[in-house]
Amino acid sequence: MKKSVLTRYRVMAYVTGVLLVLLTFGMIGKYVLDLTGAADFTRVVSIAHGWLYVVYLIFAFDLGSKAKWPVGKQIWVLLAGTIPTAAFFVERKISHELEARVAEGSPATAKA
Repeated sequence: MKKSVLTRYRVMAYVTGVLLVLLTFGMIGKYVLDLTGAADFTRVVSIAHGWLYVVYLIFAFDLGSKAKWPVGKQIWVLLAGTIPTAAFFVERKISHELEARVAEGSPATAKA
């Protein structure tokens, strides 16, 4: 497995996680605190999160298929982008798990 597969998953996990946290704050501002402008902020962030979550799903599925994960683990990683802050914890766990596998898969470099 290439390191780029893990890297693009990690980037999208962080982007999705940040947007979901911002969306949560926007919803609190809109419905609980009744802030002016929160509706527009929430609309923009929700659209961005929705589209980028689809990209996250594609990258996470690609990573899971190349890592040969069981279906349960694959679903767990895919759903992490829907729970605020879960993407950060799942990304960290997956990265630690796959770092060794990515390092093993890299070709040995010749020393001069």
